[in-house]
Amino acid sequence: MARRITLLALAVAALLPSAAVPQTQPVTVLSIGDGDTLRVQDSDRTITVRLACIDAPEMAQSPWGQQARQQLQAMVPVGSAVQLRIKASDRYGRQVAEVSRSGSNVNQALVTRGAAFVYWQTIAGCDRQTYGRLETEARLRGVGVWSRPGGITRPWDFRHGRR
Repeated sequence: MARRITLLALAVAALLPSAAVPQTQPVTVLSIGDGDTLRVQDSDRTITVRLACIDAPEMAQSPWGQQARQQLQAMVPVGSAVQLRIKASDRYGRQVAEVSRSGSNVNQALVTRGAAFVYWQTIAGCDRQTYGRLETEARLRGVGVWSRPGGITRPWDFRHGRR
């Protein structure tokens, strides 16, 4: 009986459309929205991706938001192939993912460069130690958002203040 249920579950799962892009399948960057959002093409569909584990300054947080977007554009230019490691879908229907290009984790690189903060509220499924270490190193070097003592207003606080 258990085997029959398992086979039925597998058959049903095979018929359902996949909500996420397989980890091993490369996708092509179509556009960069801001410092932590991009759109990619996966064969016949367009997917909006929110970078997992991090939160970049909002575009209204001038000049930090624009700098974060420029950093992301430089790391994953339009037309480049990237790999997605899907973590979840968010309430806006975006795929939340770690993005890599040429073996380099783009999310972690943004933190290293001080272009984004570790988003501790959504760190589940990410390497907490690595992200924490990278943010501490960026803060100690005083790069990007850390060029001001204590850093700039965190994006989540900035959004909350605008409501």
